[in-house]
Amino acid sequence: MRNLRLTLRYDGTDFSGWQTQPGRRTVQETLQDAIAAITQEPRVRANASGRTDAGVHALGQVANVYSATRLSCDALRKAINAKLPADVAVTDVAEAAQSFCANKDAVAKRYRYVIRDGRVPDPFTRKYAWFVKTNLDADAMRRAGACLVGRHDFRCFETEWPNRLTSVRTVTALTVERVEETIRLEVEADGFLYNMVRAIAGTLVQVGRGYWPEAQVGEVLRAMDRRLAGPTAPPEGLFLLRVTYPGEPGA
Repeated sequence: MRNLRLTLRYDGTDFSGWQTQPGRRTVQETLQDAIAAITQEPRVRANASGRTDAGVHALGQVANVYSATRLSCDALRKAINAKLPADVAVTDVAEAAQSFCANKDAVAKRYRYVIRDGRVPDPFTRKYAWFVKTNLDADAMRRAGACLVGRHDFRCFETEWPNRLTSVRTVTALTVERVEETIRLEVEADGFLYNMVRAIAGTLVQVGRGYWPEAQVGEVLRAMDRRLAGPTAPPEGLFLLRVTYPGEPGA
């Protein structure tokens, strides 16, 4: 039995998230059905680095699948993509060690949250960015977010705390930059809490709008109270950019 590492990207708009759910269209089930149709293995299970929510996109999701197929990795990638719908694609298939687990072995993940600001909405980006009806101060958002870099208890940015054994995480990078008419927030960490990036985005937008002073973000972090942070930003602006494993650049 081979352990295969798959890298994939998907438009999450019409998916009910990654994880298989009865009666709902999910990325996991869509991928598993495509692989099973090729390998003729009835119990294919794709184990991902993490579950993305409904409407959330991925450019570099990683999953591993055990299979007895004799197809080469390149042939399997082409065959899977031939079976997949247009809103999901496998970009790479590689042999992995038998012990490799896409979820447990991940040492870092990087997410991007995209915000479009201004007075005029763009119908072509509505599925891939949060439209905020005011001009945001990206520099203030960047300065305010700097306090989140490091090892902290991030429970103030977690929906329905506690969801995990611990809410302590290490954020290794947080950037905010304006790219034409959008603002891109990127966060890299050794792990994320439920809705953590979306809550950070909603909080920093409060600063960008001028509603909050920059120092208030640090106060929210220290207070460890979700009620004091900003709103949870909508899912359509969130992208899983990449997942890093031991021995890889950035690990």
